[in-house]
Amino acid sequence: MTYADYATLVQPDRVHSRLYKDPAIFEDEMDRIFSKTWVWVAHDSQLPNPGDFVTTHVGRQPVIVNRDKKGVVRVMLNRCRHRAATVCEAVSGNAAGFVCPYHAWTYAQDGSLRGMPLPKGYKDFDKSNHGLVQLRVESYGGLIFATFNESAPPLEDFLGRARPWIDLFMKQAGGFPVKAAGEHRFTFPGNWKIQLENTTDAYHFPVVHKSFLTSLDNATEELFSFMQGDGYVEDLGNGHSVLVMIPELVDLEGDLDAPVPERFEALAEELRADYPEEQVRRIVRAVGGSGFNLNLFPNLACSMAFFRVLRPITVDKTEIRHIAITMDGGPPAANRARLRLHEHFQGPMGFGTPDDADAWERVQRGAQAGDDVWIMVNRGEDKTASNAGDVTAETGMRAAYQMWKRMMVA
Repeated sequence: MTYADYATLVQPDRVHSRLYKDPAIFEDEMDRIFSKTWVWVAHDSQLPNPGDFVTTHVGRQPVIVNRDKKGVVRVMLNRCRHRAATVCEAVSGNAAGFVCPYHAWTYAQDGSLRGMPLPKGYKDFDKSNHGLVQLRVESYGGLIFATFNESAPPLEDFLGRARPWIDLFMKQAGGFPVKAAGEHRFTFPGNWKIQLENTTDAYHFPVVHKSFLTSLDNATEELFSFMQGDGYVEDLGNGHSVLVMIPELVDLEGDLDAPVPERFEALAEELRADYPEEQVRRIVRAVGGSGFNLNLFPNLACSMAFFRVLRPITVDKTEIRHIAITMDGGPPAANRARLRLHEHFQGPMGFGTPDDADAWERVQRGAQAGDDVWIMVNRGEDKTASNAGDVTAETGMRAAYQMWKRMMVA
C-alpha cells in the first residue's frame, strides 16, 4: 500500500477494519512501527545482577536483554552471526556469555564475539565486526526500552506527558522498590491493536467483567463502579493515553489518613507487628494498585497493579504477557495479598483475563464480515478539545490510531 492509502484508513472518529485483517498492513506495521519506535522489553528488577538476562521480542525479532559485567543493560538480536541460530533459548537466567549450539561461536555478556572453533579456517576475519547485533537502549523509571532506529527521539521525549504517570505508577510498592514478579503468557487469535484498544476502554468493563464484579464484596464492588464517577481518559501524545478510573487512588502516597478499607484490615493488623502505623497505611494503600491504566504505545500497559505486554505474531495472532508487580524486600504478607488480587482478575484462572480474551477473539471474527465496514472510535469525541473525555470515552483509542497513522505515513 502507498503512504497515501494509509492516510485514508484512519479518520478522526473511525478506523477501517482492514487494520485488523490485512496481512500486508501487518507487515508494514512491523517495519514502520515496531522497527522504528521505542518498544518496551523489560523492567530493571528483572536484571538485578551482572549476567542476568531475559529473552523477549521487539516486534517479531527475538532479542536478549541482559546486564553485562559493567552493569550496562544491552539488547541484542538473539541470532548467531555465523549461521543465524539462536544463542539463548532460556526465558531468563544468568550467563557469563552466550554460545551458539550449532558451531560453538561464543559471545561475551556485552555481545562481542570471543571465539569460534578452528579460527584458522577464516581468512582475514575480524572478530570485532561480528558481535551480536545491538539495539539502542534507554530506560525511564525502571522501564527498559529498545529500538532499531538510531534516529528515534530520546526516550524521555517519546514518553513526554506519560512520564509523570509512570512516576505515579511506580508508587505501587509502598515505599519499597517495584519488582516484576511472576507472569503468565497466552495468545489470542486476533490483531495486536484489539488489545491495544482495551487498556483504556472503560466502556466494556461492566459488560465484559460482570462476573468479576459479582465476585467482590460490597465495598470493593462500589470502588469499581466508576462509570458515573469523576474518571476520565486523556491523550498524552505520541500514542500514549491514561484511563483514570478511581481518581482517589491516582497517587498511592496521598490521603494516608483515610481509614483502612475493611478488606485490608486483617493485613494491616498483621503488618502493625513490624511497621509503624504510617508505613502500614502506605503499604496497604499500595497493595490494591493504582486507580488508573496507562497505555504506552505500542506494546506496554501499566494497568492498575500489573504490566501487560503485547507481542504481534501474525495479523490475527497476538501474545499477551501479564506480569505481576510486588514489593522488592517488602513484607511477605503484603506481597501475598497483591498476588492474590492479581490472580483474582489477571491470572490464568481469574475473572478478567478469560472474558477479555473471548471479547478480543470475537472482535477479530466479526471483523471478517463486510469488505468496507469501519471500526467506530467516536465515543466522547466532543470532549477531545481538552485532550480528555469522560471515563467511557474512546480518547485513548483515537490517540493510538493517530500515532499509528503518523508512523505509517511518515
